[in-house]
Order: sequence, then structure tokens, then C-alpha cells
Amino acid sequence: MDNYVVEMLRIRKEFPGIVANNNINLQVKQGEIHALLGENGAGKSTLMNVLFGLYQPEKGEIRIKGEKVNITDPNVANDLGIGMVHQHFMLVDTFTVTQNIILGTEPKKNSVVDVKKAEEEIIALSEKYGLHVDPRAKIRDISVGMQQRVEILKTLYRGSDVLILDEPTAVLTPQEINELMDIMKSLISEGISIILITHKLKEIMEVCDRCTVIRKGEGIGTVTVKDSNPNELASLMVGREVSFTTEKTPPKPKDVVLSIKDLQVKDIRNAMMVKGLNLDVKAGEIVGIAGIDGNGQTELIEAITGLRPSESGEILLNNKAITNMSPRKVTESGISHIPQDRHKFGLVLDFPIGENMVLQTYYQKPYANKGVLSFKRIYDHAKKLIEEYDVRTPNLYTAARALSGGNQQKAIIAREVDRSPDLLIAAQPTRGLDVGAIEFIHKKLIEERDKGRAVLLLSFELDEIMNVSDRIAVMFDGNIVENVTPEETNEQELGLLMAGSSKEKAGES
Repeated sequence: MDNYVVEMLRIRKEFPGIVANNNINLQVKQGEIHALLGENGAGKSTLMNVLFGLYQPEKGEIRIKGEKVNITDPNVANDLGIGMVHQHFMLVDTFTVTQNIILGTEPKKNSVVDVKKAEEEIIALSEKYGLHVDPRAKIRDISVGMQQRVEILKTLYRGSDVLILDEPTAVLTPQEINELMDIMKSLISEGISIILITHKLKEIMEVCDRCTVIRKGEGIGTVTVKDSNPNELASLMVGREVSFTTEKTPPKPKDVVLSIKDLQVKDIRNAMMVKGLNLDVKAGEIVGIAGIDGNGQTELIEAITGLRPSESGEILLNNKAITNMSPRKVTESGISHIPQDRHKFGLVLDFPIGENMVLQTYYQKPYANKGVLSFKRIYDHAKKLIEEYDVRTPNLYTAARALSGGNQQKAIIAREVDRSPDLLIAAQPTRGLDVGAIEFIHKKLIEERDKGRAVLLLSFELDEIMNVSDRIAVMFDGNIVENVTPEETNEQELGLLMAGSSKEKAGES
């Protein structure tokens, strides 16, 4: 008998109008990293929300260490040693690391919360598992990678020995991803079992022992990772062969569409992050910005799109100044923006997905006439885009927050690309997408280029930058330090340039 710590047998979960999980089996061994692989909206998170007690299944049974259990809510899951780190973190920004970790299980001394004892326990846990955090730091002041460590510590503090990680690398930089991989290896060496919800094949091949594949709510099967390969996993996931390289013809750049001159931009803490930057993007080319997160990329994109004021310098679109215009004016001038943070800047989460498809244009014809909205035209347009971009939703009236992260992203991309702008700014456009969707989005970006649009791509995925860009602008310490083409560089040289090396030194290495 295999030593299974978790068994989910014949699980069925339904929502109005959709079967999210149909007769799925998942069996996890002790001390393994078990990947749960599937397309956006395949039912991965739903299955894990059943295991964590957030949803109740219509059929099937769950066994923990061989015993049949009824997980009615997350407290029961915690008592059974199951912890979950959600894709969108469940942390209180204004609380400290310690306050977030002990919330709901506060140690008491004479009826008062014993913060000192809690901090000592958290330091001991963090040292044991290599999860080094400052217990007194406030959540709002630490990086996304550190926040994720806090979420993991929160589950370990409660005694979890089965850890569910839902798309844990979706919002991390490459450096943070490597750190997380080391942390996961450390956790399983201590006997903890990890269920990793993901669609990143590279990560599965690097750290996972076995992989269960779900496609459109159905269990496809479980494979041993060392006996498989990325092509096989991709085919199992999407039901067809997937190309990992994007075919494209050489670019035919024309007139300059975006011109940035001597731009300076401060961040939220009043530190200068963009320091006299110059950049041109021409019609008919894709310019990729490569850089380690925190070198001014976010502030640059926000300044172009009107989300952040510029201190000095000039931003020109088709030779017309758009510096410090409002986001609406920027949009109307001919810019589409796929934002890094889809929840904060991309969607109104409580609006129906159909209405989210016209957020930039709802007040214009044909969707409005003399201030009166035509919901028929809005929803007819939304239906067309949702079908074209394969946005999986029960219906057009489903709230945007109810969709999976990947389907939310596809909806934003559909809306922004459909507007056929002069300049398309794509910031982390494939974050949270599966390989099939990534292939589709890359083709769409190249189609826009071939229609004569200018495309500015910001991505922390070097393979995406190399695969899609015609020209790569390397950003370091608030400036473009080098312009290269994918044909004349490689990931190693790019990495060195991103860390501040000169082209000559990077080439020597």
C-alpha cells in the first residue's frame, strides 16, 4: 500500500451552469511535491478549495492518512493538518508579520496576547524552514515574495503537514521563484507534503515528484515527473501539441509612435525610480523591457498610462505630448494597457464580466447614446470577445471576481487588444496563464505588430522577452542601459546586463 496522506476520490463539484470537478481522483504521498496541472479554469483551485473546506462536494470522499473525513470548513482542515496559501494573499496590510501569523490562534499570558512568545516561535519556525522574515515588519512594507513567506509560516504555525500552494509563483520575480523552490525542498525534507497548483511546466520538472492533470474539470491522470517531459505534460493539459517558440517574420519598423525623453518618476515613497530615461518605440515592432523587478519598470509604465505623475521629462505619442494626462485621456489618445495588477487596475471585480469588457469605451458609441447605455450592444460585444479569446465563464453576467485568475487575464487582454490602439502596453501579459493561452497571446501580440501597431512589452520572464521581442531595452537603476536584439544576445548575457554589467563585460562572461 502506498502511504497516502491525502486521497480525494471521485470528487464532483457543481456551480450553477457549470460542473467544475467531475469524478476527479487525487492521491498525495507523504513528503512529496505533487503538482496539480491544468489550463485556466480547468478546476484546480476548486478541487483544492474542496480539500480546504471552502466548498462542499456533491459527490465523492476525502481520506486523510487513511481515515475518511468530512471537511466542512477551513477550521476542520486546519485541525487535520491541511493549510492553504491562496493565489491572492489573505493578509492584513496594516498588521505586522507576527499579528498576521497568529491571527485567530493568539498565544495568551494572563489574558493578554503574548507577542514576545509568538515572535520567538515565528523566528524558530522561519529558521527551521529557511523562511527568513522580520516578525515586526508591517505587511504593506515588505515585498510580495516576503508576503508569501508569511502565508506559508501562517500555515506552519498552525501545525500543517499538508501544504496547498495555489499558483505560488504567479506574482514572484525569477529570484523569488528560485528562493521558493529552495523553501519547498526544505519543507519536504522535514516530512511536509506539498500540493502545487500550477501550469508552469519548468517548475514542475524542477521540483515535483508526481503530477495530476485536470482538463475541463475531468481528471486526465497522474504521471511521475522524472519519467515525463514538458511536451507530454503540455499535451495532456490542453489536449493538443503546443509550440514553445513563437513563429514570426522579421519586423518592419516605421515611424516612432512612443517617444520618451529625459523622464523622471518617483515611487510611492518619494524615491526617484525613473532617472532621466529615454526610449523610442516604433510602429511595427515589439520592444521588450528586461530588468530585475524594482528598477523602475512599474513606475515607467504607470507614468506612460497616466497612473503616476512624472517629475520631469516628456512622453510623446505620435509627436503629441501626453505627459501627466489622466488615464482616460491617455486611453483616448490611442494607448491600450494590459496592467501588471489585474485586480487593482484591470477589472471592476464586482461587475459582470460582460460589462468589464467595455470599461474603456462604455460611454462612447455604439455602447452609449446621449448618456444612455445599450446593454444589448455591450453584451453582444462581450460575447464575441469572450468566444474569440476562450474566456471560460458560466455566463456573461458572472462577476469578474468569480473567474479564475487566468480567465480574468484573458478578458483584459481581449478588451485591450480589440481596441486596436496605436500603442499596446503589455505588462506581464501572460502572468497566470497556461501554456496554451500563452501561445495564443504571443500570437496576438505579433498580429498587432504586423498590423502596424507599436507594442511595449514588460515581462520578468526572460524566455518571453527573448521569444516575443524584436528589440530588448535592458533597464537597470531607472535607466535603459542597453538595447539589444534577441538574435545577438542570450539569457545569461541579459541577466548580467540586468544586474548592471556593461555589454562588453557581459559578453566576456
